[in-house]
Amino acid sequence: MQPFTTHRGRMLPLDRANVDTDAIIPKQYLKSIKRTGFGPFLFDDWRYLDPGTLDVDPATRRPNTDFVLNEPGREGASVVVARDNFGCGSSREHAVWALADYGIRAVIAPSYADIFFSNCMKNGLLPIVLKGDEVEQLLRVATASPAREVAIDLAAQTVQSDDLRFSFEIDPKRKKNLLEGLDEIGITLTQADAIRAYEARRRQEAPWLFADGESA
Repeated sequence: MQPFTTHRGRMLPLDRANVDTDAIIPKQYLKSIKRTGFGPFLFDDWRYLDPGTLDVDPATRRPNTDFVLNEPGREGASVVVARDNFGCGSSREHAVWALADYGIRAVIAPSYADIFFSNCMKNGLLPIVLKGDEVEQLLRVATASPAREVAIDLAAQTVQSDDLRFSFEIDPKRKKNLLEGLDEIGITLTQADAIRAYEARRRQEAPWLFADGESA
């Protein structure tokens, strides 16, 4: 998993509450279980005027110029700013994959759906909880200026955009895992020596438990 330490990037103001996972990545794209390749379909139903599938080249579709992602100067934005209950609706991990594949490194909102929040942490995407009035200020400046950047420092737990500076809370264990780029597999592998030692000991103590029936 890609570590998250600091990040500086332009904001994508998504001035909506209850952005659900079907809006982030619609159901027809869930046939693929690869973690990559979903970026071109991020916010698909809002982003394009005609329907799409995995087999349709997004470049052949008509973009919805009224959607913020298609506004001039929004290309490459890497921090989504949205309102309450971001990522609600379903447990599909594809929603986080789509955000990450597009290049989104963090989401800032007053609240999230629990499973989406957890999925973010497992995929190196930082979900930041700020107060409603703080998010309101970021939405205002990001909407007014597509070039407006925000700097995120996970170690210091701060978000700063010019004269706006806010602090956020995060579970210490999740913070450590993000800083070190450890997902659940990575955390398990940090105990690889202890796991191998345990398996060797068990082979000697109870060889009948193993398929080959041989001790180490």
